[in-house]
Amino acid sequence: MSRSELKKLAKERLKDAKILLDAGNYSGSYYLCGYAVECGLKAIIAKNIKGNLFPDKDFAAKCWTHKLDKLAELANLNIPLENKLSADQDFAVSWSLTKDKWSERSRYKRYSKRDAKELYFAVSDNDHGVLSWLTNYW
Repeated sequence: MSRSELKKLAKERLKDAKILLDAGNYSGSYYLCGYAVECGLKAIIAKNIKGNLFPDKDFAAKCWTHKLDKLAELANLNIPLENKLSADQDFAVSWSLTKDKWSERSRYKRYSKRDAKELYFAVSDNDHGVLSWLTNYW
């Protein structure tokens, strides 16, 4: 999947999450919020792969994960993330909520309206949201 496809998918999944949230499908919304962040991080990883160079086998294998903190590391966001976390307490809460509470196993769980709204806001907020911040790097 290309970088542009991953960026588009991240945006679409966030829109889908909002539609599901508004329709009362909280569990589906919750899952898609985290999936949008995953796609955003993978778009940044794709950007960092130089030209037509085939990625190192070990690096490529590590990218097949759903763990958001690991993907942030693979996207070379360690320093920018640390800086953002230090400078923006609201973002720090959003990042912590997103990376600590969402996983690929979220698709098998049930979530409340409150849970879904909380994660949607953590991901989508224009000033302190995780996906909003990631768009600066993709």
